[in-house]
Amino acid sequence: MVTQAEGHVKDPGLASQGVLRIEWAAREMQVLRLIRECFIKEKPLRGIRLSGCLHVTTETANLAITLRDGGASVALCASNPLSTQDDVAAALVSEYGIQTFAIHGEDNSTYYQHIHSTLDHGPHYTLDDGADLVATIHKDRTELMGPIMGGMEETTTGVIRLRSMAQAGKLHYPII
Repeated sequence: MVTQAEGHVKDPGLASQGVLRIEWAAREMQVLRLIRECFIKEKPLRGIRLSGCLHVTTETANLAITLRDGGASVALCASNPLSTQDDVAAALVSEYGIQTFAIHGEDNSTYYQHIHSTLDHGPHYTLDDGADLVATIHKDRTELMGPIMGGMEETTTGVIRLRSMAQAGKLHYPII
């Protein structure tokens, strides 16, 4: 059974299928594999907490595992509930020890509950796809801004939102 502290996924029993798919994807992600090998030895992210709101797919799983192996503590939620792969989410929690809050097709209320659960991790850095994580921090979770050193946004839509916030003087930490 997955506890709320570990994450919220549809079915932990899907984890073994998720592991197979994550491992298959890893074979196609050679650069990330090389980075992971270095991270395992060097632990350059030791002590860093990362919160991500990204597509919960095999590719993102490999990124999260690499960051974890680099020493980071990682919490992840879905940026798009329709792209969430439930077996991957289950594997991240059950087999890789990565806090994951993601269910394929989750409703809007659950989506924002998952964002807040991911932010309860108290991130030093944010990883975002669409700027919902950053927007929630700036609107509802301003107490988190002090320890946050920076963030990353990966979509044009998110960049547009963030530029608007920056131009209005309402973006309070740097984002790449």
